[in-house]
Amino acid sequence: MRWAVGNPRRAARTIYIEPMAGHSKWAGIKHKKAIVDSRRGKLFTKLARAITVAAKEGGGDPDGNPALGLAIQKGKDASMPKDNIERAIAKGTGAGADAESFEEVVYEGYGPGGVALLIEALTDNRNRTGSDVRHLLTKHGGNLGEPGSVAYLFDKTGVIVVDAAEHSEDDLMVAIDAGAQDIAHDDDVFEVLTDPSDLPAVRAALEAAGIGFHSAEVTQRPKTRVELDEPGVAKLMRLIDALEDNDDVGEVHANFDADAEVLERVAAAG
Repeated sequence: MRWAVGNPRRAARTIYIEPMAGHSKWAGIKHKKAIVDSRRGKLFTKLARAITVAAKEGGGDPDGNPALGLAIQKGKDASMPKDNIERAIAKGTGAGADAESFEEVVYEGYGPGGVALLIEALTDNRNRTGSDVRHLLTKHGGNLGEPGSVAYLFDKTGVIVVDAAEHSEDDLMVAIDAGAQDIAHDDDVFEVLTDPSDLPAVRAALEAAGIGFHSAEVTQRPKTRVELDEPGVAKLMRLIDALEDNDDVGEVHANFDADAEVLERVAAAG
């Protein structure tokens, strides 16, 4: 069910508050988990690698390289030290010592319950990473698919997760003015959806309005979702945790859905 909320400052625009199940809740939980992971240092290594690749492909100026700007912002969100960010940029532009040659690879597959998975990796050895991903999928009840087998089930989208207990949809009208496309509503979070290129401007508008958020990132958002029960969610999370624990894997996107309470219990148990 969808319903429209008019924007008095932009009558030609209409946003849609779309009730959802727990998938957006997981975005907030994942963000909190990432902050905990960052204290162990592994997340910093992955973020630095992403910054290096972005700088290598588009140059070291974040103003002229949106991918680098987003990678740097993600590092800042995780409290990555400024020196680490600058070293990663230098490595990507060839100014740093011991430059490594990483490339982006996306693996497609299925997890428990038939959930579609997009697995983004940055690797200096495709054979090693491909073998590791295949092994982890098989070990946890999934399988590796052919290129194109699940990518069509996702849209690359900017997503900002806002706590619905602290802010209302009226508060988020500044995001629509800044170029947001839609706002999706879960029990206790909103997802502000943007074109990837508009994410920095929408994020800045929310920050200027004093609106806090759990996370702001470009992600692969599912077009359709597979409903999972609690055992299914637990199995899937074990697989995702195993994949994300691999040094080469950056992001894992899954088209699952579940009750928010189930996600909370599974996260607490994990």
